[in-house]
Amino acid sequence: MTTGARRRMGVEERRQQLIGVALELFSRRSPDEVSIDEIAAAAGISRPLVYHYFPGKMSLYEAALRRASQDLAGRFVEPAEGPLGARLLRVMGRFFDFVDQHGPGFSALMRGGPAVSAEGTRAKDHVSATHALIDSVRQAAYDHILAHLDVADPPARLELVIRSWVSLAESTALIWLDGRRIPRAELELQLVHDFAALAAVSAAYDAEMAALLRRMVEDEPADGPFAELVGRLMSLAS
Repeated sequence: MTTGARRRMGVEERRQQLIGVALELFSRRSPDEVSIDEIAAAAGISRPLVYHYFPGKMSLYEAALRRASQDLAGRFVEPAEGPLGARLLRVMGRFFDFVDQHGPGFSALMRGGPAVSAEGTRAKDHVSATHALIDSVRQAAYDHILAHLDVADPPARLELVIRSWVSLAESTALIWLDGRRIPRAELELQLVHDFAALAAVSAAYDAEMAALLRRMVEDEPADGPFAELVGRLMSLAS
């Protein structure tokens, strides 16, 4: 009987493996609760070898955050085909898939990272790097929504609507993670309704936004998310 020799990984391949292992562990528990020993064991290597590829837990955590932020930003990518309401609902489904799968990591990312031991300049660099990652996700979400609306030069009120909605999605997800007391599917639909509501309120103050709102809903089907919102509001009025 023969056994295959373990394949030796190259430097970058090993780094990517460690990042993936760390991200998986950080996704299930707070990064403060995950040790280098656990990461090494999960990767099938020794503790000193982890330090060969990363100077410490902070640098490995930052690398995992970068990968997570890229994944999260990619959740807003959606083909510009079909009704806008259905597109946004699919985006929210993928967004909450990420939140559901990476709860502690998502919370740490959006709240500026965990209190991993660091001092002085290194700690400030970590905070700055984390904030830059968060901003990159928010900007990616903003750019993708603009693309869905087919607007190249957004007016100030539209920028306010989109950035407010992205922030609302973040805060809604963070609150949902604390007990998950509201069914996830309801929150996904509610956030699509929130986008329409924010746009409608802005349209009441601005002719350009009013024109954009009419364009947003002109191709919406009777059974789409935007139409459902109108039906819910009308039932309240009656």
